[in-house]
Amino acid sequence: MEGLFTLENLMTLGMLVMLQAVLGFDNLLYIIIESKRVEPTRQSKLRTTGIWLAVAFRLLLLFLLIKVLSYFTDPLFSIGWGNVVEGTFTLRSLVVLFGGIFIIYTAMKEILHMMYMEEHMQEKDKPQSSFAKALILIVTMNVVFSFDSILSAMALTDNYIVMATAILIGALLMVWLADTIADFLQRNRMFEVLGLFILLIVGVMLLSEGGHLSHLAFFGHEIVQMNKVTFYFVIVVLVLSDIVQSRYSKKLNALKSRFKKDNA
Repeated sequence: MEGLFTLENLMTLGMLVMLQAVLGFDNLLYIIIESKRVEPTRQSKLRTTGIWLAVAFRLLLLFLLIKVLSYFTDPLFSIGWGNVVEGTFTLRSLVVLFGGIFIIYTAMKEILHMMYMEEHMQEKDKPQSSFAKALILIVTMNVVFSFDSILSAMALTDNYIVMATAILIGALLMVWLADTIADFLQRNRMFEVLGLFILLIVGVMLLSEGGHLSHLAFFGHEIVQMNKVTFYFVIVVLVLSDIVQSRYSKKLNALKSRFKKDNA
């Protein structure tokens, strides 16, 4: 334990906390969107409970990956249908692939719900999921999001205490920010649309990562993983375009109002 608080370990801990914060944003976004499926009075409790349960599973997953990493990376089965589709799947690649598919499905379903007309809003606002079901989904999807952050952490250090401490600090940040971000999205519905499209891109990124890990190829062309720099660049472009569009709409509405007053 004396070596735990060395300068090297503290610097590594700082890097891991930043890593948890960056990679945990999409996870937090999913938790907030999923929590909206239960009644409003229980949403905050669901987010907090989901985060802490997910942290417990993440610590367990970290321990398992350290002990039995080969079970997650050894090939499970392969497919090869001529030159149409080829791939070799591991447990990790399957988890990431199914996680990507589920996130894309969730984002698309919520986007389609938002496209309903006003008369459907009451139906949309009704609770669509039980507390337990939403909690299970949050914890399950957290396992999918955990792989990147845990494997990145393992590349930086082999000290379990340092990695576990970073995960706990990341969880505290998520609990602290969850209600604030959820309230902001509730007050600014246009940013909720932005969040859903970001979640959609996260799903695409996970699909590309899972395909790359599986060496999945269609018609001889192997899937290439989306670069993290590309991912964050797309996110920045989406956010900037949303801000510009919002300000432009406000100015346009102000000009229309002024024009109507002048011609009244």
